[in-house]
Amino acid sequence: MSRTRTALRRAGAVTALTAAGLLAAAGVASAHITVHPDSYAKGGTDGVLTFRVPNEEDNASTTKAQVFLPTDHPVLGVLVHPQDGWTAQVTNTKLKTPVKTDDGTITDAASEITFTGGKVAPGQYEDFNVAFGQLPDDTDQLTFKTLQTYSDGKTVRWIETPSGGQEPENPAPVLKLTAKGADEGGSSTTSPAGTKGSVSTKPTASASDSTARGFGIAGLVVGVLGLASAAFAVVRGRSTGSRAE
Repeated sequence: MSRTRTALRRAGAVTALTAAGLLAAAGVASAHITVHPDSYAKGGTDGVLTFRVPNEEDNASTTKAQVFLPTDHPVLGVLVHPQDGWTAQVTNTKLKTPVKTDDGTITDAASEITFTGGKVAPGQYEDFNVAFGQLPDDTDQLTFKTLQTYSDGKTVRWIETPSGGQEPENPAPVLKLTAKGADEGGSSTTSPAGTKGSVSTKPTASASDSTARGFGIAGLVVGVLGLASAAFAVVRGRSTGSRAE
């Protein structure tokens, strides 16, 4: 009888630890600050970018988010959507290289957007919508380095870029820019700032990867639970058999 109880306790412990580890890994993977959609056509106009800021702390709230926009490949015509409880401050910077557009030459552009005044509690996230007039057409991606400050004074620097094919610990949000006209499945929608934008409704590669990863983790958890159940049945069967003898 003691062997049976010991085996059952071990099976239960292994199951709990394995499931907890898998779920913890899933939580960490989804805690990064990201930009949505994760891709847009080069030179895209009148659209919206959403910066998703999740809280990855257990005992502190996010109280500030600073998004830095690249000025070597500037995003033109930035407008910030009003957010309940939050104040957004846009900082403009004079461009080293002015940008020529159909409406004239642009000499300055947004370089930083700071969101303050609100709170993102543990286990929650906040979406900050930023409308733009035009994206650059001379680069393949835009990196938005971001600082996230918590109520306990901690600041997480989401500023790292991938190196050697591995995802860094604190990756910066990255928007991929595709060839013009490559935005498949795009549809015209009214942005939160009241502009018309072409926002892709087709799931992006990262979204598909995240979904697949989620299903994979769920499958592993189910598999572990199944193995534990089988072990329980075998041990129980042996115990019953020994009593019958």
